[in-house]
Amino acid sequence: MTKQHAQPTLEGQSVRMDDEGYLVDPGDWSEPLAELLAREERIALSDAHWAVIRFMRAYYEQHKIIPDARHVMKHLAAVQGPDKADRNALFVLFPYGYVKQACRIAGMRRPRAWSTG
Repeated sequence: MTKQHAQPTLEGQSVRMDDEGYLVDPGDWSEPLAELLAREERIALSDAHWAVIRFMRAYYEQHKIIPDARHVMKHLAAVQGPDKADRNALFVLFPYGYVKQACRIAGMRRPRAWSTG
């Protein structure tokens, strides 16, 4: 049985989500939608969150694939320093994991080959 996920509504428009709560079309993403999705995850987006999310969006636009966590950590090291760039720092930002929260908030489809970490 497939779990139904609530379809968020932004500015009167329903946004299509899959049954796990990920965007069907990453092109539907916007920063206001990210704020809405983050609230659903009980995350208050900080500058550090936005650094990750915007990097993920730019990487996706350039490469047409979702960046894996090591690319994000390398970006965080470059912009915030090496002490902010390990896997634990990523879990501080997204406590339920990169795939579960960061990919969802950044408007990515769920990576099928990755674990939920």
